[in-house]
Amino acid sequence: MAVRPVQVNIKALDGLAVGRFWGAALGWSVFRPGVTTYVGPGDDVVWPDPVFVCVDVVPVPEPKTATKNRVHLDLATTSAAQQAELVARLRALGATPVDVGQGDVPWTVLADPEGNEFCVLEPRETYRDTGPIAAVVVDCADPRAMAGFWGEAMDWTLHEVTDDRAVFRSAEGTGPYLEFLRTPDVKTVPDRVHLDLLPCPGDDKEAEVARLRALGATDIDLGQGDVPWTCLADPEGHEFCVLAPS
Repeated sequence: MAVRPVQVNIKALDGLAVGRFWGAALGWSVFRPGVTTYVGPGDDVVWPDPVFVCVDVVPVPEPKTATKNRVHLDLATTSAAQQAELVARLRALGATPVDVGQGDVPWTVLADPEGNEFCVLEPRETYRDTGPIAAVVVDCADPRAMAGFWGEAMDWTLHEVTDDRAVFRSAEGTGPYLEFLRTPDVKTVPDRVHLDLLPCPGDDKEAEVARLRALGATDIDLGQGDVPWTCLADPEGHEFCVLAPS
């Protein structure tokens, strides 16, 4: 029994506009299957995508606060020229440079049109085959504890764990990495960005939710009402949703 990340959920005042930004940023297609805006590879919706962690933009009435998101995307590049071109293209699409205390680093920190931070990385061999999203990055206080919880929760493989970071990737070695990075700041508000997870084929959603609670996940109310998915938080309070297979 296990769950697997299938999409990054981004909240936005204008879901369609932010979805179109991310579609252009990633070179993926934009779909409107309902009230959300889904961004994924290919010309047709394939859900869940067998390789990539996709993006689902959900409209909400509240704007983002000044608080930095504790979950963000790192975008991959293959050369210095491509990194520069991508940064310029993203800025033309409405991204803005932001200072999150990164200092003098080889990557570029930007925010999407509604202020959700992300990084455009310099070329790194580790991310040569991830697709446009190199990693989903989660700020945390204790990467080793996160490795313990998420290692039991997911069917992904733990590649590295130290006091400063824990790194997962799908067991097939495809798609982006999931990285938990030690940071000094603490979580104070619900995040605008979180992971949506799906039980593995043949696994029961309610049984998976019960198993996650036993591992230390807690129920949370984000105003979701009566919905087919379950909203939980990991032991450090990072929100995530367990979706129902469709």
